[in-house]
Amino acid sequence: MKKLNKLSIIGYGAGDAANNLAFTTATMFLLVYYTDVAGISAAAAGTLLLVVRLFDAFADVFAGRLVDRTYSKRFGKFRPFIMFGSIPLLLLSVATFSVPQLGESGTLLYAYVTYAALGLAYSLVNIPYGSLAGAMTQDPGERAKLGSARMIGGLLVGSALGIFVAPLIKPGADLQSTFTTITLVFVVIGAGLYFFTVLTAKERVHRAVPNVSVKQSIETLKGNKPLLMLCVSSFFFLSGYLALTSVQLYYLRDVLGRLDLYPVLSIIQLVLTFALAAVMPKLVRSIGKKNIYIYSSLVTVAGGVVIFLTPASMVMVGFGGLVLSLVGVLAMSIVVWALEADTVEYGEWKTGVRTEGITYALFSFTRKSGQAVGGALAAYALALGGYKSGGVAQTPEAIFGIQIAAGALPAILTFLAVLVMTKYTLTDVKHAEILKEIQERRTKTAHPGPVDAGNAAEETTPATTPAAGSTSAAASGPADTSKPAGQ
Repeated sequence: MKKLNKLSIIGYGAGDAANNLAFTTATMFLLVYYTDVAGISAAAAGTLLLVVRLFDAFADVFAGRLVDRTYSKRFGKFRPFIMFGSIPLLLLSVATFSVPQLGESGTLLYAYVTYAALGLAYSLVNIPYGSLAGAMTQDPGERAKLGSARMIGGLLVGSALGIFVAPLIKPGADLQSTFTTITLVFVVIGAGLYFFTVLTAKERVHRAVPNVSVKQSIETLKGNKPLLMLCVSSFFFLSGYLALTSVQLYYLRDVLGRLDLYPVLSIIQLVLTFALAAVMPKLVRSIGKKNIYIYSSLVTVAGGVVIFLTPASMVMVGFGGLVLSLVGVLAMSIVVWALEADTVEYGEWKTGVRTEGITYALFSFTRKSGQAVGGALAAYALALGGYKSGGVAQTPEAIFGIQIAAGALPAILTFLAVLVMTKYTLTDVKHAEILKEIQERRTKTAHPGPVDAGNAAEETTPATTPAAGSTSAAASGPADTSKPAGQ
């Protein structure tokens, strides 16, 4: 397949920059906004994050089915959702950060409704966006480039938020006015980025079945063990990562007493992002995506241990733990999307039906579930420690609660993610074999050779379009026994 041009790679990355104007703003600041601006207690905010993000996870499955059932000859399967869903998504971000004072129950109800609506809108844009990468190319190196572009796009936004917004979250500031202005500006910027993605990132992978039935979706997922392993591992990783992300500002402000280091961390993140993006395609070719996932996750574990064990007085050591965690998260974030795209081909190899939408939706479902659990655990750790909003000095118990959320939880949960990933069987070598077989089937279907009488029944049904539930050649293909990449 022809290599992607630079404009399409940049355009794909722009889509995740737009996504994160809503998503990263929420993950970085929504808990602080709820506790310090809207006046919602840490325990109530934790329950809110848990309930709504679990709802978001189910919204992803709904969005995945909707994507698989939709096809436009002009725009393909994915870009129409980005075109028509982006503006509502960005406007709902404004509403989520504009909680009125309606009394305790009214304020909490408003927060639930607006955040749930934001999550649904995000699913209807992000599921098609994430699925688009697998439809743009099947080349591992090119997918690594898309993963790098996606990470750069998202982390440019995250870095900008850390550099320019986080320092504003200090006692006495008019935070409501700050968040209203920021989210309104993001509506304009995000709309431009989304439409740049629509114009430049286009589908190029052959699709035998444009509209996929429910039965075909279930058949594709049912035998996809690599997808299951990746989902479980990502659940643990995202639970740990969201625990850290949710309290990172608290850790710098209330434990280390150095909120001014937040912009420094964001600049370091930006530099690391570009450095890793430059070397990641070469690393993928040399040691494989699975190994990069495992090694980078172990780096994140080490960072969590440092954060948890470091006394508050040792500021630069604690800050070093944050940087160490960040290195692991960034490296893992590049390859995880390429791994997910590989599982689409595995499902196609097994059943003959390509289902990017529901595959990505299941993957995103488990990630959203992890985000729900991680964010809630972080908020509960704050509540158990007795965190007090309003700029007051925190007790040693509250400091310890923040350190649990920022260090111990990420270390434990990420280590569980590594244990699961060691059982992952879809290595780069195995994926290359699967791709070769899929291409051979497509060639055979497009240019069928002479058919002998004895094989007529087999030859008249193309392997790429079996009846749902039937046993294709792929279903009886070799088991996942290939050696890890790089061996």
